[in-house]
Amino acid sequence: MKLIQTAIPDVVIIEPKVFGDDRGWFMESFNEERFHIALKELGLPIPRAFVQDNHSCSAKGVLRGLHFQRAPHAQGKLVRVVRGAAFDVAVDIRPESSTYLQWVGVELNTQNNLMLWIPEGFAHGFAALEDDTHFLYKTTDYYDKDSEGALHWSDARLGIKWPAIGGFNVSDKDDKAPTSDSLSEKQA
Repeated sequence: MKLIQTAIPDVVIIEPKVFGDDRGWFMESFNEERFHIALKELGLPIPRAFVQDNHSCSAKGVLRGLHFQRAPHAQGKLVRVVRGAAFDVAVDIRPESSTYLQWVGVELNTQNNLMLWIPEGFAHGFAALEDDTHFLYKTTDYYDKDSEGALHWSDARLGIKWPAIGGFNVSDKDDKAPTSDSLSEKQA
């Protein structure tokens, strides 16, 4: 696996080795030892162990996010698409960070097989670019309803450049999420 730092160095694109022939292909989707070694080589901290896997299926235009969990249940996420395509976004909500309220986005799809490592302290969301997009992610903590938080996906202060796909299908809950003006050290 190859790790590529983004404009926010703590958020890392993971490019797995894919071995293919006329029968199809094979890739190792996760190897904890290799992941930890690669993070150390970049000078990045080793995350807590993954304790929960989530799987969502979305139609084209569905936008989910921007979600996060507050401490003590903050989650690091390792995300990937196993069918379809998604534009995946991470927003730095760590008040002490030099990249506070900056975002990075990357397309994850079944052709590039890329994954994205999003450490604790980030809001996360994605937009499905195709029908029947299956999104998988590992988390470093369990979901905790009392710890959940969200930012509005179209917050002007964040300025996320979502892909132009003819409109988004957003849940009422996500569409009523607060803007980044609501963030405080207690929330992030």
